[in-house]
Amino acid sequence: MTRLARPLPLLLATALAFAAPTAVLAQATAVSQAPANSPSKLVLDNSTRILNTLEARRAEFTADRSKLRDFMKSEFDTVFDRDYAARLVLGTHGRGASDADVKLFADALADSLMQRYGSSLLDFNTRLQVRVKSETPIRGGAIVKVSSEYVRPAGEPIPVDYLMRQSGGQWKLFDVMVEGVSFIQTFRNQFDAPLRQKSIPQVAADLRAGTLSPGAGR
Repeated sequence: MTRLARPLPLLLATALAFAAPTAVLAQATAVSQAPANSPSKLVLDNSTRILNTLEARRAEFTADRSKLRDFMKSEFDTVFDRDYAARLVLGTHGRGASDADVKLFADALADSLMQRYGSSLLDFNTRLQVRVKSETPIRGGAIVKVSSEYVRPAGEPIPVDYLMRQSGGQWKLFDVMVEGVSFIQTFRNQFDAPLRQKSIPQVAADLRAGTLSPGAGR
């Protein structure tokens, strides 16, 4: 088992909300001076705000996990382009799919991730640090990759990259790559077999029922 086999879905759940268990330190000069609405600045600012909220409300969230889920969902909905990501996860199975079916799958996948991994945020080691290293435009600037790394008290840094695009006039996240392993590709591979056997609404229903779980067995 690689060291990412189990952490990937959990890191994904936290990274999707820019809520990795970190203190945001060691910002690169270019990033700290970036415009307020730039993708890299959004990563840093959201990380700081969410981390502070998690720390300040840790006792409240521990006593009532539903409040943690509500908080995570509100952040998730703000920063994550879930419908676009869902189409990428569906891949060829999503060609010709209706917007309603894609949304059904996107919502079920997001809710399943938050339910399965969200509460684990409270158990994370908060002495990690995140360093945003660079911001790279892709496809003529239509997509931006924000490269960062998680620095641990012991061990080598773990590279985490965010892919973002403009949606509704703001930058939103649609993919996360942990040590080069893509969320989109990981779940596209996982859901390929179920989608060959069932329709998108049926797979979404399985996610809702818990009979199919993202990252299960990893």
